[in-house]
Amino acid sequence: MTDSAPPTEDPTPAGPGTPGGPGKGPRDGGRPGGPARRPGLSMGRVLGVPVYVSPSWFLIAIVITVMFEGQVSDVVARPASFAVAFAYAVLLYGSVFVHELSHAVTARVLGLPVRSVTLHILGGETSIEREAPTPGREFLIAFAGPLVNIVLAGLGLLAGATLPLPDVALLLLEALTFANLLVGVFNLLPGLPLDGGRLVRAVVWKITGRSRSGAVFAGWLGRGVALLCLLSGALLATRPGSGAGTGWLALLWSALVASFIWVGAGQAIRAERVRDRIPLLAARRLARRAVQVTPDVPLAEAIRRARAEQAGAIVVVDHDGRPRGLVSESAVTATPEQRRPWVTAGDLARPVEPGLTLPADLAGEELLDALRGAPASEYLLVEPDGAVYGVLALSDVDRAFAGV
Repeated sequence: MTDSAPPTEDPTPAGPGTPGGPGKGPRDGGRPGGPARRPGLSMGRVLGVPVYVSPSWFLIAIVITVMFEGQVSDVVARPASFAVAFAYAVLLYGSVFVHELSHAVTARVLGLPVRSVTLHILGGETSIEREAPTPGREFLIAFAGPLVNIVLAGLGLLAGATLPLPDVALLLLEALTFANLLVGVFNLLPGLPLDGGRLVRAVVWKITGRSRSGAVFAGWLGRGVALLCLLSGALLATRPGSGAGTGWLALLWSALVASFIWVGAGQAIRAERVRDRIPLLAARRLARRAVQVTPDVPLAEAIRRARAEQAGAIVVVDHDGRPRGLVSESAVTATPEQRRPWVTAGDLARPVEPGLTLPADLAGEELLDALRGAPASEYLLVEPDGAVYGVLALSDVDRAFAGV
């Protein structure tokens, strides 16, 4: 199982091997986007944080129940053993949830808004709106999850040594103690997207003064951890005495976890490359020249004028020259050429709403924030005096990230 991804991004995953770990990523990878989709079934809110369970959790709960039932059946007769094994699956993910919640609570205490906590097939994911502004806060948020699991494992050991428990309760306690210890230790492995990778990132950030250096270094370490994880699974699968079924299951699980870590590490590295390009984004540089026409002008004529003026967009204005609408590229493409003389530009124009009019001088993060605030395919760019400068197409912004 694993743990996974603010800005998600993206959400970028944040930690596997067993449950636990927060989501991270530079503001959803830095790219503008629409409203976030629900990551699973809503389970309400805990401490103000929305909690979701992915449908994939039910699959892994069944697998855990079937696998653990073999141990339980030595203590409890069937069919009650299946109920106890399912209870273990629920308690196990309860530990994952506590791990994720610790990330969320720590982030909120440090002033970072939390989007959600999600439980899924590989563990859990905490989605935080934006990255920590300092290496110290990054370290605290990342360390909170594994610390909670290690404390829970310690409490489990203490309870097992001091409390007179029935056999079933002792079996569950020992299994959960081992699971929490495994979760805590695994997530401390030094590579993104695991929590240990975030700790490495924070340390390198503190030493170098550059968060990018820490993220790239931890990302490459994460790829190394993924390869080691896959190699460990292969060794477990081929060691003498391992059953055929158990060996293949170990190999399959290690491959799944390794792929998760590899992909998460790659996303972290690419996210830093995207971040490097953000300051280069400027609305003026990306804008398309716009031809201005009144609503009654036939589309064919508007296209002719745009080609004559080497313009890439059509803005509909009233008779006083005030912008009233944008003719999207997709609307023009969808209109058959034979109909264009009989359709007016006003018929295809989308009204210019407040969020779709942007200052032409926007650049960098301010530009991306404006695009996220009002998702659309085109935006009208205006000068400080209100004059039309041009049109910014979202497809052009996406192309500016090409090659990342």
